[in-house]
Amino acid sequence: MGKCILVCAGEFVPIEIPVEEGDYVIAVDGGFRYCQMLGILPDLILGDMDSASEEERMVMKEIETDDPSRIHRLKPEKDDTDTLAAVREGLERGYRKFYFYGALGGRLDHSIANIQTLLFLKKQGAVGYILTERQLVTVIRNEEITFHTGVEGRMSLFSMGEKAEKVTIRGMKYPLAEATVTNDFPIGISNEFIQSEEAQVRVEDGELLIMVECLSFRRM
Repeated sequence: MGKCILVCAGEFVPIEIPVEEGDYVIAVDGGFRYCQMLGILPDLILGDMDSASEEERMVMKEIETDDPSRIHRLKPEKDDTDTLAAVREGLERGYRKFYFYGALGGRLDHSIANIQTLLFLKKQGAVGYILTERQLVTVIRNEEITFHTGVEGRMSLFSMGEKAEKVTIRGMKYPLAEATVTNDFPIGISNEFIQSEEAQVRVEDGELLIMVECLSFRRM
C-alpha cells in the first residue's frame, strides 16, 4: 500500500508533492487551494470548509456534482481538528504512512495540534512526517530513526512526555549516550549533521519530537 498525503491549510511554499500509484490524497479544508495550484485532484476533500474561498467552494460543488464521494463536509462544532479527522479517514482505509504538507505556519494552535497528531499516529502503529521546503518533523516512540549520509543542516529533538529515557544520538556533531531528555530543559536543540556520516537517534522509553532543518534530505 502507498502513503496517505494530507495537504493542509497552513503556510505553503509551492514544492513538488510526489503522488505515486496507491497513494491517497486528502485536501484538508483550505488545503484544496494548494492542490489546485499544483494540478492535483484530491481523492477526498475534507473539512468544515471554513477556510475555503467562495471560488473554491464553487469548484468543490462542481467536483461534488461529478463525484459526491470526493467531498466530506464536517460540522464546525467538533472535537477533532480537520487534520485529525483526515488522519482517521486514512487509518480507516488502511494507510500507515502519512505525509503532511501545509501543516505548519499560520495559526500557532493549529501547528501545535498538527504536531500532536504525529504522536497520535505513533500510538496507532503508524508514522507521520510533516514536510516543508526545508523541514521535516516526525515523532519516534521506543525506536530508532536513521538519516543517511549527505544530509546538511540541523536537528532538534524534544520530549513529547514528561521525559524520554535512554536517548542516544550517533553520527552527529553533539553525540548523546543513553541520556534522559525532559520536557522542561531543551538539551536537544540545534544539533548538526555530519555529511560524511550516517546519523541515528534512538529512544528506548518515551516519545521524541524530531525536527530537521536542512538543505536536502531523502524522503523517509
